Formats: sequence, C-alpha cells, structure tokens
Amino acid sequence: MLGRENVVDAETALGMLLGNIRTDKPREAQRKIEDTLGMVSAHDIISMEDLPSFARSTVDGYAVRAEDTFGATETMPVYLNLFLEILMSRKADFLLPDDCASKIPTGGMLPENADAVVMFEHVQIVDKQMIEVLKPVAPGENVIQVGEDVKRGEVVIRKGQRLRPQDIGACAGIGVTEIAVYERPVVSIISTGDEIVPADIPPKAGQVRDINSYVISGMVSDCGGIPSKKGIFRDDYKNIRDAIETAMTDSEAIVISGGTSVGTKDMVARIINDIGSPGILFHGVSLKPGKPMIGGVMKGIPVFGLPGHPAAVSICFELFIRPVLYSLSGLKERWPQYSSKIVRARLSKNVASSQGREEHVRVMLEEREGELWAVPVLGKSGLITTLVKADGTMVIPLHINGIEAGELVDVRLF
Repeated sequence: MLGRENVVDAETALGMLLGNIRTDKPREAQRKIEDTLGMVSAHDIISMEDLPSFARSTVDGYAVRAEDTFGATETMPVYLNLFLEILMSRKADFLLPDDCASKIPTGGMLPENADAVVMFEHVQIVDKQMIEVLKPVAPGENVIQVGEDVKRGEVVIRKGQRLRPQDIGACAGIGVTEIAVYERPVVSIISTGDEIVPADIPPKAGQVRDINSYVISGMVSDCGGIPSKKGIFRDDYKNIRDAIETAMTDSEAIVISGGTSVGTKDMVARIINDIGSPGILFHGVSLKPGKPMIGGVMKGIPVFGLPGHPAAVSICFELFIRPVLYSLSGLKERWPQYSSKIVRARLSKNVASSQGREEHVRVMLEEREGELWAVPVLGKSGLITTLVKADGTMVIPLHINGIEAGELVDVRLF
C-alpha cells in the first residue's frame, strides 16, 4: 500500500491536497476585537475617520510657525514670545500670533496655524514671557498631521489577514471594537496503535506514552486551529473507522498519528479509501523523515496519516497540514514562502543525503565570532529530544547528495 515506487515529491503532494479540499469560505462570526488575536478577518476593515483627527506633537516642546524659526543658531538665536500653554486633552482653539510659541506636551493638539514643534532641547528660556530658539524647524517637523496615520476611507485590515496585536490596536484607534472573522478550523486528532498509552499512565514493557497528539495539538493551535483530541484507538478496522467517521461530523480536518507504514495492522489507508470520495491522494512522499505520509480527502474533509516518529510528525505538519489549515481558515498570505521565520547560517559539518528524496535535517543554532552556525542534531526520527534540542530544520533538496561544511543554508525556525 505504501507505493514505494510511486512516491510523490512534497510540492506535488501539497498541490493534490489543496486542489481537493472544500472551496467554500469558512464560517463567519462577529467578535470583539480583544478576542480576535490570531483569527482571520472576513472582510476589509475601512476607517470611517482620520487618524489622528487633529495635528499633534510628537515631542515635548513649543508649537510654532516654522517660518518664525528660520535662521536660528546657537550663536544667533531667534527670540519668540510665549503665548498661552497647550494642555493635554484640551483643544487648542486659538491662532498663534506672529513670532510666538506655545508650550505643548507630546500628543498635544497644535493651534490651527502652527505647523511645527521645537523640542525643549533646542530652546533656552529667557524669562516667563520669552524663549530663545537655537535651531530652526521645518514645516511639519515633530508633528503628526491629520490623517497621517490613517485616512478616512482607507482599508486598515485586509480580508484574509491574520490579526496581530498591532492590527487589533489599529482597529481600536479608528473606533472599531467588533469585527467579522472566520471561525478557527477544528482539527480532530486520532492516535492509533496497540502500544500507545496515555501520557499519565506508566507504560509497561513494549508500550510507549502518547507524545504525538500533544505535539500535533500544539502545532494546530500555533497555526490558528482548534485541536480536538479524540483519544487513543487500538489497531482495529471498525474501531478506527468509527473514530474517523465521528470526527467527520464536528471537524474541518482530521489528523491520524500512526498506522501509515507497511504492516498487517496498518489499515488507515484502507479505511480512508473505504469512506472515500476521493479517498487517498498519495501514500508515500520522497521525504526524510516522513516518507510513509498519507494524504487524502473524504467528502471534502482533508485527512492526514502521519508516521509515528515525532520528528516525522513535525516535518509533515509543517509541509502539508499547516498550509491546508491556513487555506481552511481563510488566510490569504502575501508571501507564503516566508510564512515561517527563516535565518541564514553556515553549516558546521558535512551532511550527506541520498538523491531522490527531500531531506529535512534538524539543527541547533550557535553564534561563533559574530556569525550564525547551524549544527546538525544527530539522532533517529523517533527521538523527541532531537526536536527539543533543535531550533529548526534545514532542507537538502531532492537531487543533491549533501551539503558541505561552511556552506550557507536556510534554517526554518520552529
């Protein structure tokens, strides 16, 4: 069933998945902006006002007409008369007379005919009625103009944009406190295997604690989904099929851990095909770790069969599940190739690879004499601690025999 002679490359496999999942847009919901962090905007958010709505100072200083300061130097200062004081949160409802200045705090409103602010550092106080300006200011200097941040009618948040803290702050700034977002996709997580026991139970000989469901759950949350752990299911056709069919009723995607390699008990692929439409899209990817990966779609719902090794789970999730969940969540990435943080580093030692498979090598980062180095973390893909020690992964492409020490590589950070 693994189809070792018919494995597909990672790019082709992802294309199969994205081409077969549901194309209808996610469900919308109205949410208060403080509850939308990490969610995706369902509509363009347009400002109905200018931000700021008045010209304001960016420094503590004196509001002036810029032309009154022209020619000022430390040896030949310009003398300005003090006229009123601008208080915070108060409207500056006066015109500044010629050759005058008004004391103003950061954020204070400028009088209508003032167009610049002189910083305190560039002023000497002569007495209570006069100051010396030691440096001229240009029109607009130290001032945020009306609408300079956001103009009325401007799109502040784009449809399909994942909301960050600064995006939420921008909504608050224009008075938008509730917005339409797409609901987070629910992802069912099914663990399979007679040898798997819950993490809180001491394993007997031949048994191992469930690690993968926790890894998958965290990764689902990290990319904006809602994880729903369904439990551990023994290697029995009816048992696993019932779990999958139940999950189809309340989730947008299903992730199955274990049961993907060749073996008498590995019936996950058969179950997916039996539920069908279209069923299995690929079983086997030219990838290390993660070759036994299964990808399928059942009645519009994507289903992923992940290998049992934690390192393979992590790699397969990043390559296949994350992009699919982004699509299901309504996210429109401007630069998908940069969706994960990537840094450049020099490889610390030679790393060999077999042609014909894309190899993802776990690495930890070290700084040596001001330069970043990628140090391979050696160990089999079944060891969870190789992921704990690693900061990310580097990729050896399909048709490369390896990478030599000292070469620059891209490290995709976890």
